[in-house]
Amino acid sequence: MVSLLREVILTERAPRPIGPYSQAIKVGPFIFGSGQIPIDPNTGAMVKGDIRVQTRRVMENIRAILESVGYSMDDIVFVTVFLRNLGDFNAFNEEYSKYFRSAPPARTTVEVSNLPKGALLEVNFIAYRQHSTYQGR
Repeated sequence: MVSLLREVILTERAPRPIGPYSQAIKVGPFIFGSGQIPIDPNTGAMVKGDIRVQTRRVMENIRAILESVGYSMDDIVFVTVFLRNLGDFNAFNEEYSKYFRSAPPARTTVEVSNLPKGALLEVNFIAYRQHSTYQGR
């Protein structure tokens, strides 16, 4: 029987969790990323701006979490997107697509009535690297 270690991922390059959860958890070659909202990790404040500005911040936070353990955006295999307004779908997609130039991950997008701190979106993810060689921090 294979034992997979469970590692908490925490990087200062992404916002600290605002509740009792981890930025992400690594189990074997998988990373399960908690929902990211558009918080600037340097200030701890929500970024001001429209869906495009907030989408860029969220995606940069996700990139920072992945890079902190040697993964990249190309390793993301599944994403869930929560939008406060599905009318933002096209503008969101334009920004989001800049982070996945080829072979974008599978994705679900839903409209929700509200999000923490009044964010316009929240994004969580699952990443997988077949031959992960990362061995701790």
